[in-house]
Amino acid sequence: MAMTPISALQGDALMQTVAAALLAMSVASWFVIFWKSSLLWRSARSVPRAIAAFWAAPSPAAAAAAAQAADPEGPAAALAARCQQLERPARHAWQAHADRVRRELREALDAGSRRLHAGHVLLASVGSTAPFVGLFGTVWGIYHALGALSALQQAGVDKIAGPVGDTLVMTAAGLAVAIPAVLAYNALGKRARALDAQLEGFALDLQHLLSAEPTD
Repeated sequence: MAMTPISALQGDALMQTVAAALLAMSVASWFVIFWKSSLLWRSARSVPRAIAAFWAAPSPAAAAAAAQAADPEGPAAALAARCQQLERPARHAWQAHADRVRRELREALDAGSRRLHAGHVLLASVGSTAPFVGLFGTVWGIYHALGALSALQQAGVDKIAGPVGDTLVMTAAGLAVAIPAVLAYNALGKRARALDAQLEGFALDLQHLLSAEPTD
């Protein structure tokens, strides 16, 4: 029994691979969207609270503890922890105190920024590539469908429209995967940059506070 154009299209391994790739992109992007939305929402509340708790404390040791209590394992807590460490004298005399302060705070700030922006590259990649993956599936599906239809003795518009229309779903699927990723990338990136600005200001204030050489 000869295979019909529709069954040949549905059984094509490349089309199934394209569909599986789009599904994997969608699952990965939605996982990142929910994870980063929760993380940034918590950080948007805890970072200002931790900074306020730090400056309201009566001593440097109490300030670091207050910030860590308000933002456990968060970027502001990491900066406060570095502040507490820098209260101790440097181990090596050749390390200038101001340089050590700047280096320690920069490392903590970079680590916090990486956590805030984690997953954004995946969203950008999905948003930029998913439409082309879907378009590739459409082009291949049309080619495959027309090749199968050419074997028929009579191939009217009614027989072509069905298989070709089915392949256009791949383009729609690519857009359905890409659009949420692009919107989330922009929204989450904006929120992460706002938190970056708050942390950079906090780190700058800490640098001014701690850059003075410790006195014996």
